[in-house]
Amino acid sequence: MATKFPSLQTPKTLFASVDMGTNCFKLLIIRAYPSGKFLILDRVKEPVTLGRDFTSSLSLHISSESLSRSVESLLKFRKLIESYNVEKDQTRVVATAAAREAKNKEQFVKSVEENAGFEIDVLSGEEEAEFVYLGMLQFLPVYHKLVLGVDIGGGSTEFVAGKRGKIVFCESLRLGHVGLSEKFGTCESEIVKMREFIRMVVKESGLVERVRQSGFEVAVGCSGTIRAIEKAVFNGYDQKFVDNVGVLRDCKRDWRLSREGLKSVVDRLCSGGGEGERVRKERFFKRRSEFIVAGAVLLDEIFELLGIKEMEVSGYGLAEGVIADSLSKIFDGYDLNANARWHSVIQLAMRFSGTKKMRYAAQCASIAKDIFEGLRKCDELANSQVKFGVSLDNKDLEYLEAASLLHSMGLFISKKGYHKKSCEIIMNGDHLYGYSTEEIKLIALLTRYHRKKFPKFSHSPLKEFSGEVKQKFKMLCAILRISVILQQNESVNLQELEVFCSHEGFKLVIQEARGQPSFHGISQPTAEDIEAQLRQELKYFKKVFKQELLIIIPPSSSIDSKDKVTSKRDVDHL
Repeated sequence: MATKFPSLQTPKTLFASVDMGTNCFKLLIIRAYPSGKFLILDRVKEPVTLGRDFTSSLSLHISSESLSRSVESLLKFRKLIESYNVEKDQTRVVATAAAREAKNKEQFVKSVEENAGFEIDVLSGEEEAEFVYLGMLQFLPVYHKLVLGVDIGGGSTEFVAGKRGKIVFCESLRLGHVGLSEKFGTCESEIVKMREFIRMVVKESGLVERVRQSGFEVAVGCSGTIRAIEKAVFNGYDQKFVDNVGVLRDCKRDWRLSREGLKSVVDRLCSGGGEGERVRKERFFKRRSEFIVAGAVLLDEIFELLGIKEMEVSGYGLAEGVIADSLSKIFDGYDLNANARWHSVIQLAMRFSGTKKMRYAAQCASIAKDIFEGLRKCDELANSQVKFGVSLDNKDLEYLEAASLLHSMGLFISKKGYHKKSCEIIMNGDHLYGYSTEEIKLIALLTRYHRKKFPKFSHSPLKEFSGEVKQKFKMLCAILRISVILQQNESVNLQELEVFCSHEGFKLVIQEARGQPSFHGISQPTAEDIEAQLRQELKYFKKVFKQELLIIIPPSSSIDSKDKVTSKRDVDHL
């Protein structure tokens, strides 16, 4: 009889956060680990732009049109959250400056909650700043440093100083790129007025004195506006002519913004330049181009007033901070600094991958983890007929997940032989911190052998590994190769994937993608179809694990109302 393990894609590992910002609404869905690590499964933005309603300080009123857009966007988010089976109590929705400052805040929140089905937490400026700091800690290894964090939003800018996860002070000022754009224009005289207004607000708040008193070791910016400006500096927006390698240089970004680089972009943005410059600005900044002048001028003044010479740029912010806060309340001993090296893997993957590719890579890592955990539990069973000879541990899982996230990086350079390019990037760059030379080599070679030829340990790159590491490498390689191909098959439901063991061998059970009779006009694949796609990988799996891996797709009739296999007997019968 097959032994069934609980699905590892359980609600207790899945969390979602929604940031109802002034400029756009953002949804983040993650898979969490008790240690403090989390993996982003999906990220979606909706351009709601609540701040456009605030044409003056006397009309802080969210319109019915903005309410309608808000509900529509949140209903889209809700549908996606439900598709991932994220529990309601593990979904957190927060609203920021626009909702906080609106005179019809209570009416707006009540209407959104009733129509979209979410409970909304309207954050104070201080709470928003604290979450921003937590988000920064999830991306950059700055936990032990005194950080000055800056988050430029559409309706407000948050400042926070913190060290070792503790807040020293935080401040929220009603200065945002949407609000400033609506209040001032982009002509030269209006920009001068905008600068004067920014200086007045900052100086009257006492922020300069507080920063001077506390000091800081590193300044960190985390908003979309700051990231867009840093990327523009890197890609040469300030240059009169930009060569065609601007995008290719993106792979070498170190996520830093200097005072000089910022100034050069601001000067270019404020120089006018006619229709040609407008087109160039839209090409660089896309949808953000409408508000980028105000955002850049605001950041320029912040650098000047607070004495910032260089700023590190975080890919994470408020949404990730909300997630970290939620996890710290659920998992005992949750460590905000537990995954500095893991995030270096994520940063490297992000440098070479857009949102879509990162989503695919995260799905591949999720599949690989489920297979890994199922096989490891089979090995641990006292009555198991097969023992692996070596014991897989959590570090091995980390190497597997890292390779899953990084395996397709080489596509950024060339489709042909991209697996070799991925390996070269990892091996020849100082990208991964906290890993030993052998660990980096192992991760790199996993990406090298995730496709095409199978590894042979007579090859020179593999000779230096010990016998135990070689055996583990073969096992991880076999899992990764299967996971990559399964992830590429969009016509099966990989949200529910389980591993069994029996006298026949291992069984990989993939739930049928119900509610979709066909995928782009193609019938749902059978287990035989998937086994045909995996033919070579399954042969290699049998060679490594000394047992076959059988693919099982239970029919809908064997699934109960919660889409689970109803019994062990159902699986044995298949």
